[in-house]
Amino acid sequence: MFKKKEQMKFYSLEEIKSKNATYNMIYGERSNGKSYSALDEILKNYCKTGKQGAIIRRYHEDFRGKRGASIFAPLVQNRLVIDYTQGEWTGIFYYSGRWFLSKEDENGKIIKQEDPFCYAFALTDTEHDKSTSYPNVTTILFDEFLTRSGYLPDEFVLFMNTLSTIIRYRDDVKIYMLGNTVNRYCPYFDEMGLKHIRNQQKGTIDVYSYGESGLTVAVEYADSPVKKKPSDKYFAFDNPKLEMITGGAWEIALYPHCPVKFRPKDIKFIFFIKFEETLLQCEVVMFDKYNFIFIHEKTTELKHPEKDLIFDTNYNPLYNYGRKLTTPTNKIQKRIAEYFVNDKVFYQDNVVGEVVRNYFEWSKTDRLL
Repeated sequence: MFKKKEQMKFYSLEEIKSKNATYNMIYGERSNGKSYSALDEILKNYCKTGKQGAIIRRYHEDFRGKRGASIFAPLVQNRLVIDYTQGEWTGIFYYSGRWFLSKEDENGKIIKQEDPFCYAFALTDTEHDKSTSYPNVTTILFDEFLTRSGYLPDEFVLFMNTLSTIIRYRDDVKIYMLGNTVNRYCPYFDEMGLKHIRNQQKGTIDVYSYGESGLTVAVEYADSPVKKKPSDKYFAFDNPKLEMITGGAWEIALYPHCPVKFRPKDIKFIFFIKFEETLLQCEVVMFDKYNFIFIHEKTTELKHPEKDLIFDTNYNPLYNYGRKLTTPTNKIQKRIAEYFVNDKVFYQDNVVGEVVRNYFEWSKTDRLL
């Protein structure tokens, strides 16, 4: 006799919805049902109340052609459109940044509902969307807000402008921000004041409030619905970067560690990198035939902040401060940049390497106002 196959469990919005927060940020392992659950919320809400949804992505290309047409496909395959509309509609039709309930007539022709139930918004198209009104949108999904490939310049402001276009003067909109654990260093964390997110425990929900404003942000580090999946065997290599796929751990690349021991007298120059809340001490080491930079986290205060060379993402008028190591302004900074170009940099651990990687990603996207 065959055993009945256990049904796969997926993420549910129910617990975070109970917090009744304005923003609902959910991050965890990929393919655990986060996006499906949020899309289901949009579809179900429209079929019950007539209120529409909006999906935000970073680029217009994320909605182009089959990418846009396939977003709601799993819900159609699971017959949710039929269930929610009592058979009145059977599918979903995508056209020009809008999703419509649809069905086929007896001749196979697609008939779509007159009004869309959901709209697409790209952060790169913010300026083009300002003139249109969306008074019936009450659920907004920003999918894949976490990325390792770099953020847009002033992306948080672009996101706020997009929300402003949709919300206008209302206060009945719920916002869901979904991401896979691909990058612990995300500008949204600092911009939104999420101070404890990098140390948050899996399976917990933290709620942030902001004075008397009434604004609340619920942040969930989604636990794995299933501790061990049949597909895990495909990612069982001894590689820490794959733990974000199998268990929802933060993705961290492998970075070169210092291959030799050195003494304090071998350190010829020290400078610092300040990225978000992390301060890194960078030491130029020279002895015998060795010449490299070693970077480690600095856990104490700077002794000479008015004299030390400091690369800081924030603006500072002091002469010893710089912002982008990638755009050196004097001989010392140019010499430092050469170490990175020539791969002569070693790290205390992979976490420190990840901070530096994100600092350089920021350097590519940041621009002068």
